[in-house]
Amino acid sequence: MSDSINYEDLGINEAFDLIRKWRDNNERKFSEWVLLWEKIFKNLDSRPNEKYIVAEQLLVAMLDQHSYNLALMWLELLLEQFPGSLRVMRYKALCLEAQGQYDTAQYVLDEIIKVDETNAPARKRRVASLKAQGLLPDAIKELVDYLKRFTADMEAWQQLGELYLEAADYSRALFCTEELLLHQPHNHLLHQRSADIRYTMGGVENMELAKAHYCRTLKLNPNNARALLGLNLVTNNLLGHYKSSGSGKRKEVWKLSRWVHSELGRRQADAHSLTDLMLAISIAD
Repeated sequence: MSDSINYEDLGINEAFDLIRKWRDNNERKFSEWVLLWEKIFKNLDSRPNEKYIVAEQLLVAMLDQHSYNLALMWLELLLEQFPGSLRVMRYKALCLEAQGQYDTAQYVLDEIIKVDETNAPARKRRVASLKAQGLLPDAIKELVDYLKRFTADMEAWQQLGELYLEAADYSRALFCTEELLLHQPHNHLLHQRSADIRYTMGGVENMELAKAHYCRTLKLNPNNARALLGLNLVTNNLLGHYKSSGSGKRKEVWKLSRWVHSELGRRQADAHSLTDLMLAISIAD
């Protein structure tokens, strides 16, 4: 969509409407900002109600483009207008991080937290900064402390789970995923993640639970190919554990395994048919 817009021909009202849309949709659009920022800058004083929130957008866009001098220009504008603002101090920390001055950035964030211990964005920024430096154990510790204060933050639980996966701490990663499932029990991707982790952990009990989660994933989203492939791996693993042909569990797993294989075969045939169709269309064109 953005490629069809001629930014040079945009009127000032259209330009401000466009960046307002980006702001409402939480879109960064940093490459588009390069084409627009001078026009916005020249007319910023004509929009007093939006001046400083647009300045925030410009600051982040310039950091995305590694244009640190321009980002600092917008930071100075915000600091001059809001000298004691914790929000602006957070932008200052962001600028310092972008330039690799992590220690100074952490100091600024610490000062924010001293003033307001419940400042969640500053605490999250500390986690992001530690992660950016590759300090995984410190980032995990900081995020655990954060979740002791903000236990209902699902985004933080997801991030903590990802950090534990990076650290190969699967049991704790699973705990985080189960916390998310309590709040979003119908999210097929969370069931899939829980199954993936349990399969990685191994053992008959984990395989059985992985099987249940993969089945739940496919019930919620029958088109989830990864869950189908995961279920194929799990059933093959369980068949190796349940070696007795007369076992009730083996019969159950065998039946499920046959269904998985037939479903995989059907999807593979459909994929070939689609490939043949697309090939025929391309030849006809």
